Formats: sequence, C-alpha cells, structure tokens
Amino acid sequence: MGSTEAILSAQMASKYFSVNKFMASPMPQMQKQCDGSSSASSAITRQVEKNETNSFAAKIVGMQQQQLKPRSGADRAPSFPASSAMRPLRRVRQAQRLLAVSSDVLKAAPAAAAQPAVTREEALELYEDMVLGRNFEDMCAQMYYRGKMFGFVHLYNGQEAVSTGFIKLLNQPDCVVSTYRDHVHALSKGVPARSVMAELFGKATGCCRGQGGSMHMFSEPHNVLGGFAFIGEGIPVATGAAFAAKYRHEVLKQSSPDGLDVTIAFFGDGTANNGQFFECLNMAQLWKLPIIFVVENNLWAIGMSHLRATSDPEIWKKGPAFGMPGVHVDGMDVLKVREVAKEAIDRARRGEGPTLVEAETYRFRGHSLADPDELRRPDEKSHYAARDPITQLKKYIIEQNLASEAELKSIEKRIDDVVEEAVEFADASPLPPRSQLLENVFADPKGFGIGPDGKYRCEDPKFTQGTAQV
Repeated sequence: MGSTEAILSAQMASKYFSVNKFMASPMPQMQKQCDGSSSASSAITRQVEKNETNSFAAKIVGMQQQQLKPRSGADRAPSFPASSAMRPLRRVRQAQRLLAVSSDVLKAAPAAAAQPAVTREEALELYEDMVLGRNFEDMCAQMYYRGKMFGFVHLYNGQEAVSTGFIKLLNQPDCVVSTYRDHVHALSKGVPARSVMAELFGKATGCCRGQGGSMHMFSEPHNVLGGFAFIGEGIPVATGAAFAAKYRHEVLKQSSPDGLDVTIAFFGDGTANNGQFFECLNMAQLWKLPIIFVVENNLWAIGMSHLRATSDPEIWKKGPAFGMPGVHVDGMDVLKVREVAKEAIDRARRGEGPTLVEAETYRFRGHSLADPDELRRPDEKSHYAARDPITQLKKYIIEQNLASEAELKSIEKRIDDVVEEAVEFADASPLPPRSQLLENVFADPKGFGIGPDGKYRCEDPKFTQGTAQV
C-alpha cells in the first residue's frame, strides 16, 4: 500500500469512529502526518477526504431525520416471548431507534387487541399517578425559585411513564431504589406528597425528618430504600435488597403468596458505564435474584450526550452478555412500559432472575433547577414534546371510552389540591431541632455520639480538650 492510500485509510477509519449521531461534522482530528508525498497526491488526498466526510455527514443527518419521524402503530412493543429460555440474539443496527425490543428472538408484532390494554380502574390509577408526578415537580420548580428549597433539585418532568409503569405494579413489600431524581419514584410508591414536599423544604415533618433533602428520599414503611446522589451507588443496595428477599424466601420461608418480593433499581444512562453496574448484573444473574434494573435513558448524563459517551448506546444489549433478558421500550408510553414491567416483575417473582430494561425517555427540563436548560436540538425537543406521556394516556383513555374528559379534569383538580396542601403543610412545618444533628450518625445510640446520660458527648465542655470520658 502506498503512502497516499495508507493516509486515506487511516483518515477514513478515524472518521467512522469519531463522528457521533448527533453531530453533522466530525470531531477534531489529530494533525495529519505525511512523508513528503507530491503536492498532487496531497491535493487528491484532501479532495477525497472532503468528499468522504460530506458523504458520511449526510448519512448521519439522514439517520437523525429518520429517528425523529413519528412512530406508527406498527411499532408497538412486543411482549416478552412466552418461554423464559434464552434464544439467540437478534442483531439490531446501532443507527436504528427502536421503541421496544427483547434480547430474545422477536415474534411479529401482534394485531391491535380488541379490548383495551388496561381496565378503567387501572387507567385512572395510571393517569392520577402521572399527573401527580408532573404537577408535583412543576410546583417544586416554583418553590425552588422562591427560595424554599436549597442545593440541587433534579426534576422528573417527562419521565412519568417509567415510574408509573413499573412502580404501580409492585406490592407493598417490594423495594424501590432510586437516583438523585427520586421525588416521583417516592410518590409512585405511596409516600405522601406532603412528606416528600416537607423533605424538600428541609423540615422535620419530611420523610427523612429534613435530613435527606431532594436527592435522598427514604421511607421504611413504603420500602423506598433511598435516592442516591452518586451515580451507580444505589445499584449495590438494590442488589442486596433482592438478595435479602431471596434469603427470606428460600431460607426463612417468609415470602408472600405471590412469590418473591421484587426490587427495582432505577438509574440513568450515565450509570451504564459504571463498574458497579456490571458487577451487580453479574451477581444478580449468578444468584437469580428478583431484581429489575431499569435504565431511564433520557439521552443526557448531565451535560454529556449518551451517544457521545458510550461505545454501544443500546444499553439493553448489556443484559444478554450476563445471561439475562435485555429489553428496550418506549419510555414515553406508559402502556408499553407497563407491558414490559409486568412480564419482568412476574418473571422475578417466579424466581427466574433479573431483567435489564432500557426505557428511552426525555425530560422536559434541564439536568437540575440550578442548571435549568441544556443544549439540545430544537427538532429533538419538539419531537418528544409532541409525545408527552400524559397527553398520550389521556387520549387513549378517552378513545377507549374508559373515562370522560370531565372525569379526568376532576382527577387533575384533586391532584392540584393535594399539591397545594403539601406546600402549605411543608411551609408551616418546623425546622429540625439542633439536637437532631448527630442522630443516626452512630449505630449505637449509647456509643461515641451519645453518653450514658442521653446527652451528646460533643456538648461536654471537656469534649474538645480530649479529656471527656469515651
């Protein structure tokens, strides 16, 4: 191979690995090196390079436009195959944007069912929960800008279909582990709106007595095991909860009549490249733990595009690598999410092990209220805004004659009252007392933190002198 051909081959290989799907131009390349070829050869090299770059950029733009086309009814998600046995994987091109796909060989999409996918009661429950999540987060935005909340407040607007679709299928003993975007997960699991709002206000009546704040919602009665600020750190906790459920079932014989208690671990696309994620996938599959790993892929890890940061952006493919099913679902459609969630939860209850679900969604606000907007393409914003999960569900309910628009308006009015009452309750609640500062820091209440007399050792005048009895 001559020097000119070698340079061309290296340049084209570099372009194919550096151009990402959201960019119409390649990333900056390393400075080209040449070995003194003639000026004619250099001119040919530059012309071929330009033509190839323009051609490849055109392909990328075409892919983007294809991805943003409205989906048709034929794209509806197929459910899990009837058999739980793993079969050969279907290869899916990285450029395609799928609404739902299983790691098992897919069957043809079934014809539209004659009956609604949900009952009237189920549809109204889903709608009420999604409206609660949206209105609650909108109120959080108002309260944050009024100075009622402090630090970072990460909102969930636009992703309600994922929380509602999964959590509303759980039982009370089932566990939920969340991220720093955890308000709506807590609400879906049944934590009262007033307790969540009071926690955001830093008040003693909050679900963590004001010590958790926005990113650390926890409720023992509802088995919400916490929001976690650092990406990935909640996944080992969820895996441990699933192990405890299996231990209760197999060793202590304490499981419910429905089967194993299930744990759902929610996390974002940015976590999918974290080491803890892979370690826990391996452990969960090895021990067949009753856990569902739910990746809420909203396309951005803070300010980093998912497609720029991940070698294979289809996260669901990581499940089959460990022997568990991997599923990709349209996270903007609560009925599709619910269909996938039901099979994954039932599978876990039967003791058949974990499932990895990638729910592709889109949040209508920026990463957090402290950084309210991100650089996103206008066509991307308009595409997802037109597919608002609440609007879609409302349209479905009315078209299927499950409820009238007046009934849905009544639900919206009731949720408005709930959120308003939550704000009033949180605003009127007291701040935590100073004596609460060191509580829950030490495991032993009579240990280093609190003396035998019940008083804090740090309040002893001799404490800082090193002479206090320990």
